Amino acid sequence: MGHHLASWILGGRRTSYSLRLLAECTLSTVNGRACGSDGAAGRSARRSGGGCHSTADRPGDLAPGERITEEALAEEFAVSRGPVRDALTQLSFEKLVRIQRPRGVFVVGLTNDDVDQLYSLRGALEQLALSRAVRVEDDARWRAMAAAVQRMADAADAGDHAAFVAADLDFHSQIYVLADHPRLEGAWNQYLPTFTALLDVTINHDADLHDSAGDHVLLMDVMRSGDPDEAAAVLTAHLDGARDRMLSELDARRG
Repeated sequence: MGHHLASWILGGRRTSYSLRLLAECTLSTVNGRACGSDGAAGRSARRSGGGCHSTADRPGDLAPGERITEEALAEEFAVSRGPVRDALTQLSFEKLVRIQRPRGVFVVGLTNDDVDQLYSLRGALEQLALSRAVRVEDDARWRAMAAAVQRMADAADAGDHAAFVAADLDFHSQIYVLADHPRLEGAWNQYLPTFTALLDVTINHDADLHDSAGDHVLLMDVMRSGDPDEAAAVLTAHLDGARDRMLSELDARRG
């Protein structure tokens, strides 16, 4: 995971950018990032040139219960404190941080139950979106998803995990676009930064991304076949696999 995340700041989407980065910070017990901390890890991050950076050799630098500050995060991500405050509010809603005024903001981290809740929520949202998307017969409307599938294949060939993550998320976002349900798409977008951070973790389980790319080809094909039951079964297996990889990563870090 690196500064490909900076693309989120384009087009005035600073709140989304901060939200995604902050979501990754709350997953530090998994992905080993040091961000916005009052402790040594946060000071080290700032001395090294700002921004989140990988600290895989020191997993858990930002531990559950550790205090983070709006000021430090705004400085590291080169944004104003407003977007950071908005991001922290959203993360508090998602139970990833705990805001205790005037003491500050504290990292909660993820439990196995949190992971189960997040993926069960995603499954419910995406199954509804899929049930509507499979009705779309206009070939032109599937082109964006097909393009995302091709980008995943290209990223797999290149071993480019960052590009794969971006294409993977675009693929799943297209399910919601095809569903023609703006409120449902809005619910997906609300949690997209958190699911992005989770995907950033789970995708690094795979040295070879071709199997994952193939899974998306299969999912698109069954959606295009118009068989809602088969498409739902394939999506369930796909999301269950992602959840299990995340749980495995949590268990490995704790061990």
